[in-house]
Amino acid sequence: MDQVPGSPQEPQNARGDDGLPGCYRHPDRPTGIRCTRCERPICPDCMVSASVGFQCPDCVRSGSGTGHAPGATAPRTIAGGTIAADPRLVTKILLGINAAVFLAVLATGDELVGRLDLLGLAFDPSRYQLVGVAEGEWYRLLTAMFLHQQIPHIAFNMLSLWWLGPPLEAALGRLRFIALYMLAGLGGSALSYLLAAQNQPSLGASGAIFGLLGATAVLMRRMRYDMKPVLILLGLNLAFTFLWPHIAWQAHVGGLVVGAAVAFGMVHAPRDRRNAVHLATCAVALLAIGAVVWVRTLQLVG
Repeated sequence: MDQVPGSPQEPQNARGDDGLPGCYRHPDRPTGIRCTRCERPICPDCMVSASVGFQCPDCVRSGSGTGHAPGATAPRTIAGGTIAADPRLVTKILLGINAAVFLAVLATGDELVGRLDLLGLAFDPSRYQLVGVAEGEWYRLLTAMFLHQQIPHIAFNMLSLWWLGPPLEAALGRLRFIALYMLAGLGGSALSYLLAAQNQPSLGASGAIFGLLGATAVLMRRMRYDMKPVLILLGLNLAFTFLWPHIAWQAHVGGLVVGAAVAFGMVHAPRDRRNAVHLATCAVALLAIGAVVWVRTLQLVG
């Protein structure tokens, strides 16, 4: 049977003795109420209160009632992320990965470190071959971010991650937070690869941690919080970076710059173009990192 557009077909034998249609889910229950979205008749048991009138259970499940997707009106973070029940989940996972790699290093010794640390180009006497990022071992840019050898080193980095991570994860949302962390870490690795001696190995999560520190400064500025505490902390960390021996300052500076830049794009994006700006910000950061790695590789193998 043909229907008039916008007028859902009523169930057969749905009208009661008083001429009222039956509920579309309970045909034996006459009702004078219709869903404000699909106009199907609904009984009191099926009514769901809406901003205007009532909606049926199917319409409530299928959308927000505003013409947008079901989650479009859900509460969002300042960067547009979904508010999670556990704002520390990604931080905990990152802590677990770092701890697991550290235990693997303790179990295997220097062999694992020699295969996963950040190294531009060097000769490995144990394998009688050249190794490093310039030799195609691109994974070292990533694995070095989770690699630690000494207890004080991993303890300091993980305490910093536990302190800085949850507030940023809560403010940005999980997906944006992990993107920020990974890009900051890769930014630190890329600058270290570019500026450090080609045979100088480096490792640690410090680049990513400095990225979180830079992002915290950007977020506090955006929220109009007092900037003095984070600026003092940033100044102290930079002083240690350049004054303490055997610290890869390149990774710290690279992570700080990338982390602050990515966070700026995330928290200052216009609301109506937020997702597009976030994707563009991450893409530009990744392309910049790739360009730095490409230029350095040409220098070493050219």
